[in-house]
Amino acid sequence: MPICQHFDESCPSRSLFDNIADKWSMMVISVLDTGPMRFNGIKRQIGGVTQKALTQCLRRLERNGLVSRRIIPTSPIGVEYTITPLGRSLLGPFQALHAWTIEHMEDVDQARQAFDGATAA
Repeated sequence: MPICQHFDESCPSRSLFDNIADKWSMMVISVLDTGPMRFNGIKRQIGGVTQKALTQCLRRLERNGLVSRRIIPTSPIGVEYTITPLGRSLLGPFQALHAWTIEHMEDVDQARQAFDGATAA
């Protein structure tokens, strides 16, 4: 599979980038770092995610090999999600991005206020 140098829409890496860079994927992978979790446990940890959005996200992550799904033979049947070694390899970049947001939040807030003030005038 060729590696593309740009974000061309036909590049396979663009699709993968879209799958891992969305806000829910980053949060799900980070939440699963603490250990295996059931669907509702993940949902409780991520405020604002809908059941549909979380289901779609988990399916994408599973398809890409970043999360594994295990059926628990209980009554009713349960499902547990676990981060895979491949998914775990994303934790470093995600943590660096999160640290950047914390470090630069004040600068971003100032830029937003300046922009909003300029566009309101």
